[in-house]
Amino acid sequence: MIANKYHALAGRLDEAALRLWAAVEARDLGRGGVSTVAKAIGLSRTTIYAGLKDLSGAAAARSTTKSGKPRIRAEGGGRKRLTNLDPTLLRDLDALVEPASRGDPQSPLRWTCKSTARLVEELTHQGHRVSQRTLCDLLAQLDYSLQSTRKTREGHQHPDRDVQFEHIARMAAQYQAAGDPVISVDAKRKELVGDFKRSGQEWQPKGEPEAVRVHDFVDPELGKVAPYGVYDLAANQGWVSVGIDHDTAEFAVESIRRWWQEMGRPLYSRAQRLLITADCGGSNGNRVHLWHLQLQKLADELQMTIEVCHFPPRTSKWNKIEHRMFCHITNNWRGRPLISRQVVVNLIGNTTTVAGLRIQSQLDDHAYALGIKVTPQELADLAMKRDEFHGEWNYRFAPRTHNQTS
Repeated sequence: MIANKYHALAGRLDEAALRLWAAVEARDLGRGGVSTVAKAIGLSRTTIYAGLKDLSGAAAARSTTKSGKPRIRAEGGGRKRLTNLDPTLLRDLDALVEPASRGDPQSPLRWTCKSTARLVEELTHQGHRVSQRTLCDLLAQLDYSLQSTRKTREGHQHPDRDVQFEHIARMAAQYQAAGDPVISVDAKRKELVGDFKRSGQEWQPKGEPEAVRVHDFVDPELGKVAPYGVYDLAANQGWVSVGIDHDTAEFAVESIRRWWQEMGRPLYSRAQRLLITADCGGSNGNRVHLWHLQLQKLADELQMTIEVCHFPPRTSKWNKIEHRMFCHITNNWRGRPLISRQVVVNLIGNTTTVAGLRIQSQLDDHAYALGIKVTPQELADLAMKRDEFHGEWNYRFAPRTHNQTS
């Protein structure tokens, strides 16, 4: 009965009123009432005795708080703050997590994980008594919070970085104003094919997650796939060739060729030139001779001038294809095992956005050999012209006649 009353009143009475109610119940029970009430509601005997003292009128008149409300506890009552009992605690804690201490080889946590458990362990070693929960409150008091690293430093920046960005923007605007195609190209990271775990979540019947392999060992039959993308900036549409072999310059240019045949030609049937924006590294790197040779062959085949503008080193995240196409592909297959090559193609091809992005995808099952050497003669035969402004980043290939290519 007493327990039922307590549960009904506990959320409605303040500390003082609850103490008085418990004292009334104990007094009414007579001898042994304090122990009975304490056992029934989990209140300490000391608190109930304090309530009885209040009822007897022996307690001093209760003071009020600054707001005028009756004070529940006596002035200065309650547990003392740990920082008052241990005045050096905050200083020692701050010294452990202070960012400047990362450069101090004598710091106890210089080479260890600064978890709350590890911090408590180190503070205990220094003679402090603190729990993990209290430690979190103290860290918040010191204005610390859990944070991950943030990618903001790009390392050494080329002095002409911004000028190259402006050059690319200017060239793209000129091409688009003339109705000529401008594409952004890049290779997406290779993906394991098979029933492997992938980051992200998908709606499934409750308690029935899709089962995948425990270990991410490459399936000897399915292997990996190498998606190479081509994004048309003006049309907001893209092409992805899903390769099953090596990501080489030959594969990269073949992907551009397939984009032109399937998507580019119908839109730009009268175009006489093509602008490609690309990173400085990978299979389409500005120093890759095979990339130059294959682009020259494509220019000859299409009888079209192909101009290339590379983003400066360490600026690949500014490539349009990264945040206008690849990010949406990644989001579309989150949490879904890529159980077959066709599943990869289908997931890429069905990626859309509210802005109207449309993507076509196709499996490229050709083999692309590594280590192909471009001869000095082949380089000399290229109809390649480098710009005066950073010719290593900006260059073009004019189509050669049949006599030149034979």
